[in-house]
Amino acid sequence: MEVDLGQDRAHSARMYDFYLGGKTNYAVDREVAQEVIKAFPAVETVARANRAYMHRAVRYLAQRGVRQFIDVGTGIPTAPNLHNVVQAVDPECRVVYVDNDPIVLVYADSLLYGTPEGRTGYAQADATRPDELLAAVKAEDIIDFDRPVGLSLHALLHFVPDEQNPYDLVARLLDQLPAGSYLSLSHCTGDFAPEAWQTIVETYSQRGTPLQVRSRGEVLRFFNNLDLVEPGVVLAHDWRPEPGSGPSLVSNAQVSLYAGVARKP
Repeated sequence: MEVDLGQDRAHSARMYDFYLGGKTNYAVDREVAQEVIKAFPAVETVARANRAYMHRAVRYLAQRGVRQFIDVGTGIPTAPNLHNVVQAVDPECRVVYVDNDPIVLVYADSLLYGTPEGRTGYAQADATRPDELLAAVKAEDIIDFDRPVGLSLHALLHFVPDEQNPYDLVARLLDQLPAGSYLSLSHCTGDFAPEAWQTIVETYSQRGTPLQVRSRGEVLRFFNNLDLVEPGVVLAHDWRPEPGSGPSLVSNAQVSLYAGVARKP
């Protein structure tokens, strides 16, 4: 059966790839991405801040003994990928990537080459159907659900509007993970440049991709009943920056991305 890759319409994963300077994108993606950049020139900074935060967050978890990770909303692979980061800490780390976009599946092979000691897998599933998603992850037979898991929802939930119950889906994913598991999350916000982000929301929505940015208080709700790791929910570039990195050269408005890590008690 032929799979529709949506090459005739802009795709959020390929637009994100473009923001990161990748080459897995088409003219239609670049056209819409340029509209977004015109409204908010720092959107490329947002993408880079998200990627850098992901690296720091999962490395932090691996350094504290987490050896299993589920990465939901993987997107088009961009090295170093999550498994590269955590397997550099411990080669035995296991990772299952999850996405529902056919275009990501096409490039998923590069996610499956990890260390000989560890394992990586890819599951095709929709984040808005958490029970089906976890069933697909379990079918990979990589994650031991009796041991702590690092659940990563990076730059995903702003694509889940309120009518799709994002808080419920996060809670249902966490419900099936054991105590000692962690949630790492990043989420775009309009707190610092509301007019620009309203334009971005409209641009994505008009091209068929619902987008909802949220305030810090709304992002904080995703961590209900969890123990936040210091410094809590902060802008991505302020979450445990690398030692010796010096003062940030970007403003809060340029980052416009909240991030946090929390432990399930």
